Amino acid sequence: MFDFFVGIDWSGAKGRRHKGISVFCAPHGTAVPEKVMPPSGNAYFSRREVVSYLQHLSTDARVLAGIDFAFAYPFADEGVYFPGLAASLVQPGDAPALWALVDECSGDASDLYGGMIWDHPHYGAYYNAPAGRKGARFRSRRRITEQAAASVKSPSPTFNCVGPAGVGTGSLAGMRLCHHFANKASIWPFATRSEASLTLVEIFPSYYFAMAGIKAINGAHTDPKNINHALSFFGSAPVPDDFIAAGPDGDDADALISAAALRGLSGDKSLWDVPPAAQKEGWIFGVK
Repeated sequence: MFDFFVGIDWSGAKGRRHKGISVFCAPHGTAVPEKVMPPSGNAYFSRREVVSYLQHLSTDARVLAGIDFAFAYPFADEGVYFPGLAASLVQPGDAPALWALVDECSGDASDLYGGMIWDHPHYGAYYNAPAGRKGARFRSRRRITEQAAASVKSPSPTFNCVGPAGVGTGSLAGMRLCHHFANKASIWPFATRSEASLTLVEIFPSYYFAMAGIKAINGAHTDPKNINHALSFFGSAPVPDDFIAAGPDGDDADALISAAALRGLSGDKSLWDVPPAAQKEGWIFGVK
């Protein structure tokens, strides 16, 4: 169904270029995924360049791209994304409305940065934000997919934007990316457009390492032997023994294994069949 499989380790940090973004692409078959460099020739990707790259790659090919951020917030537990929000404020009823809200709250922040919402007088209360700004309404809520993933590897709560495991900052920038692609790509599992050449899915690189029996802690996921063990698990050729996973947190290893995992798992039809709650909350691809 797909010609290329792209794994993207994401970043929600401020700035125009980000050391933490890594992109790997795998063709159909078993070849080891290859690192993609920014088309601008710079050493690091901007988030806008990721958008441009995906658009260009999918011009004449069918692309499955996985990006490491939460595509939406918990909904099933409370029946809303922002429980207790004043009735006079916008309560998004679905994921596209949530993406639009985050984008609107971000104003003119550059390169899809989404942290401006932390300063919002009402929505900001739901986040555990940097610089000690823990909102009064912040709770460690979990999506259905995160509960299902916990038996293998438990993700961080989506409203947490603090610490190395804080997925929240990247998710805000990612939701702005989803807003950009809302009518241009198939964003699974919210909208599946058969005519779209680009399909975006949520990924969790540490989960894929854990599936292969590798605990991605203390840098273990950057060891070429562990990488090749995981690559073999997903039916991929190996990296050379001298492979070095660049990035502040070994981000290359995460993007590399994600591309291989997408290729290896995408043919399993059962993984595309997810609970109805995923229409509101999203789903980590590969989690049963």
